Amino acid sequence: MDTVAGLQLFIRVIETGSFSKASADLGITQPTATKHVAALEARLGARLFHRSTRGVTPTEVGSAYYDKCKAIVREIDEADNLAALMQSRVQGSLRISTSVAFGRRVLTPLVLRYMHAHPGVQIDLSFDDRYVNLVEQGVDVAVRMGRLADSSLGARCLGLNPWVLVGAPGYLQRRGVPATPADLGGHDALIYSSVQGDERWHFSGADGRTQQVPVKGPLRSNNLSALLDAARAGLGLAALPWYVAHEAVRSGAVQPVLAGWALPSQEIHAVFTSPRLVPAKVTRFVDFLLPHFQGDWWAAGASG
Repeated sequence: MDTVAGLQLFIRVIETGSFSKASADLGITQPTATKHVAALEARLGARLFHRSTRGVTPTEVGSAYYDKCKAIVREIDEADNLAALMQSRVQGSLRISTSVAFGRRVLTPLVLRYMHAHPGVQIDLSFDDRYVNLVEQGVDVAVRMGRLADSSLGARCLGLNPWVLVGAPGYLQRRGVPATPADLGGHDALIYSSVQGDERWHFSGADGRTQQVPVKGPLRSNNLSALLDAARAGLGLAALPWYVAHEAVRSGAVQPVLAGWALPSQEIHAVFTSPRLVPAKVTRFVDFLLPHFQGDWWAAGASG
């Protein structure tokens, strides 16, 4: 029997005046209760109860020990209640991590909206395209793209992040519009060095066919905004997430290419430090994000 359970047993014996009633209340046998109290008296080197055929009553030491034990158990109960309350309420600091482009374009508007709905939460929002160790960095939840490696982390899939191949109208007029992925060999590619296989782009057709196309071009970058700027400037074709390209496509600055072929989509995950006992401030934030990444979320606007 652990220390807290032992204190609770001792208190119940005092309050009921009976080993049998106390053991019944706590779901243990009377011999177990008697044995534990005897061991407690031996450890303390003091008799805690007067025993008689009519029951048990506390000795002077037992009464004093009861007062202290009662106070200790009360403090433990209050601590447990406080922990449970904090676990169930949306409050305190919430540290969020995500990539730079996604964080600036998509997550920031959502976070600001969440803060208006939950003024008791203080947000620490960090952007980093490098892998962030959630435990070491004290991050509560990270929003990550792509398939997750097996780990002890908890995660929920929020939706899909689709990609599109785009080019400026001037570039396409000058260099021609590719009809199939194989035509990309005659075009300048603006290559995102972090995703899409570096210098090899992967396509799938409506009929299930797949093609891998080696590409080359004047610019490689790990920054999606830089690649979009280069595509707008007519320097080549860029494979970009729809959330990055959407406004430029809508304005006509760039236009989709190879519409009958799809680039691989990425899974969007909310990742947290453990799949068990997830704080309410994390689960509520993830629940808030979920409906914003359904369907063509990038076209509706993630913050809309």
